[in-house]
Amino acid sequence: MRRTVFNEDHEAFRETLRAFIEAEVVPVYDEWFAAGQAPREFYYKLAELGVFGIRVDEEYGGAGIDSYKFEAVLYEETARAGVSFGGSGVHVLLGLPYIKLLANDEQKKRYLPKFVSGEEMWAIAMTEPGTGSDLAGMKTTAKLSEDGTHYVLNGAKTFITGGVHADRMIVCARTSAPTAEDRRHGISLFVVDTKAEGYSVGRKLDKLGLKTSDTAELAFVDVKVPVEDLLGEENKGFYYLGHNLASERWGIAFGAYAQAKAAVRFAKEYVQQRTVFGQPVAAFQNTKFELAACQAEVDAAEAVADRATEALDAGELTPAEAASAKLFCTEVAHRVIDRCLQLHGGYGFMNEYPIARLYADNRVNRIYGGTSEIMKTIIAKDMGL
Repeated sequence: MRRTVFNEDHEAFRETLRAFIEAEVVPVYDEWFAAGQAPREFYYKLAELGVFGIRVDEEYGGAGIDSYKFEAVLYEETARAGVSFGGSGVHVLLGLPYIKLLANDEQKKRYLPKFVSGEEMWAIAMTEPGTGSDLAGMKTTAKLSEDGTHYVLNGAKTFITGGVHADRMIVCARTSAPTAEDRRHGISLFVVDTKAEGYSVGRKLDKLGLKTSDTAELAFVDVKVPVEDLLGEENKGFYYLGHNLASERWGIAFGAYAQAKAAVRFAKEYVQQRTVFGQPVAAFQNTKFELAACQAEVDAAEAVADRATEALDAGELTPAEAASAKLFCTEVAHRVIDRCLQLHGGYGFMNEYPIARLYADNRVNRIYGGTSEIMKTIIAKDMGL
């Protein structure tokens, strides 16, 4: 079936992006993988390409295109090449929605030009040691100073993607204690300068997958945050986090679908080239059946991902629909990538083959942005159960 989600502009961007990946990423990707992160300088190249400014208004240096479809193309093309753009994904997918939703005019003038140029990379710090998906249980605090000019931030965060290279960190912290009626009350969002005194980056975490993404632990000891860097209103942070979860979960869903599609491509190419018992692996009926079954699942995931993309662009993607798309696409990707790795045999276990890296990278999709179990809870609640 012919896809209708993309137009000529998206396909032109795809061609440009594919050429960029082949020239700037593929030749050095093994070095990034070994180093455990993409170099900070690479993000300036992404900025020059226009990746950071697509959904930013023209007055701040962006293209002013209110659509996630160009990001969808990016997911497909990086997966197709078996690479990633390091931790820069959170800059646009997670950071930008909060700026657009919550920043006032003065803040947008300060934040967005440097956001678009790559001069300031953004990330968001939600998860804390011991809390996981229970964001209402966070202990990090932000107390207003006696003179009312700044907040004093204390606490710790973990699993923060983009945490090593970030110049600006959206930090979730408690400004008030939870109430008996609502334990989610009292959370606020702050834009923190990572060069501020008392802000420190701890371990760069050694992850199973996403090796080129800089993921870190953070600590805050009496960090002064100017009141001008409060994002939105005090104590409404939990509501803001929930508001932007739909786009975050869409990104995970679409990225997972793109990974599954890439896995089928990798496996198809491998079995056509690999010879056993005097014939290509592709000639065996089992190989044909396995890849056919995988392709059918990818086709279904593509339809779900495309539908979610259209709904997101229209401002109509509900939390339950986003949860459903994430659950379905990540579970499909899990099954498909595992079967495609199996078709590689022992070589599928070697990191020099993209299927091995894809297998490791994919595993976190069913955890971050809300686990599959959380997605099922959201869907069940929407069903009235």
